[in-house]
Amino acid sequence: MSVPVCQSLPFSPLPSARASLKPGALYAIDGNDRFIYYGQVAPEKSIGFFRIRSEIVSIPAALSAEVMSRFLVGYPSIGQAVRSGKWLSLGTHPVHTALRDQAATVQWPVGTTEVTIWKGGVIIGTTQVHDANIQDYEIIAAYDAEFHVPDRLKMDYNGSADAWSVGGSIRRERLKKQALAKKFPDAPWHQLPPDWVPIEE
Repeated sequence: MSVPVCQSLPFSPLPSARASLKPGALYAIDGNDRFIYYGQVAPEKSIGFFRIRSEIVSIPAALSAEVMSRFLVGYPSIGQAVRSGKWLSLGTHPVHTALRDQAATVQWPVGTTEVTIWKGGVIIGTTQVHDANIQDYEIIAAYDAEFHVPDRLKMDYNGSADAWSVGGSIRRERLKKQALAKKFPDAPWHQLPPDWVPIEE
């Protein structure tokens, strides 16, 4: 599908449209802040989002930008977002070089400080949540294209201090747990494990 460069917000709803998770599929995303963000499907079906936003669609600018974040988005929700006009399909393009390798992600069970590292559907190791080498790894989760992704992209782009509120990396999740423990000191479910290592905001 070819989209003219002059395409701007709001995108038109496409009631019969279907989403594609083909590697290289590129989407323009309404960030609900008058800006357009961009995401491209990686080979393992995660989506890489670029550090760029614009007021009109620019495919070359999107594909030449660096990858800002990369995470899973629920496939059915992408289809719904395309049909409602919140996401716009920009066709399929060569996969960005930063997305060609599979990304490592982290599984963090509740109430522990031990995490499991996954890559390509295979466990590649375990470590402690305060391990300096994994702080930017994404926690395994699936986001909703319409209700979660715009807020996440705005936080990622702006580097907001409260970015932990939209999820993402190990660092953000540690900050979130500390904030909740401080806010609700008497709630057992928000208490930090005894071996917790504090992280600075």
